[in-house]
Amino acid sequence: MAHTYRIYDQHGQYFITCTVHQWVDVFTRPDYVNILLDSLRYCQQKKGLEIFAWVVMTNHIHLIVSSKGEGLSDIIRDFKKFTASKIMEAIENNPKESRKKWIQWLLKKDGGIWFWEEGYHAEEITSQQFYESKLNYIHQNPVQARIVEKEEEYLYSSCCDHYGTRKGLLVLSENI
Repeated sequence: MAHTYRIYDQHGQYFITCTVHQWVDVFTRPDYVNILLDSLRYCQQKKGLEIFAWVVMTNHIHLIVSSKGEGLSDIIRDFKKFTASKIMEAIENNPKESRKKWIQWLLKKDGGIWFWEEGYHAEEITSQQFYESKLNYIHQNPVQARIVEKEEEYLYSSCCDHYGTRKGLLVLSENI
């Protein structure tokens, strides 16, 4: 089963999901979301990550991505490792974080950090129809979670760029 959701074409287009370990609702705080978004921007600028669609939910992220630089698996590995340590550091140094001890208890293991669940459930985008179904899934996620009524209202998503209602928080690549 694990081999089913792997990146085989390192420069192909994939729908991926990264989930916080134990489904902990870390991304309810803008500071932690900003670390995530800054890291994605860095990967775009320095590693060749192309982002076509995205959403940050309270405990997971969905992306449609590819790479025009480094291998996509390497980019995702480095992204997850970096964000895990930076977000845990931000939690530990946040005097207003009321859930600090609980989060540390859940996301630290044997003196290390276990922030992200293993893997990223990569599904290669092989058709326009599959792309559009994943794009719709990404943008409907906040609606299904009852965070917003209309998908274009959600701040942490590429939906506003796709609808042309406003400029989103990440620069998007054009779909291939």
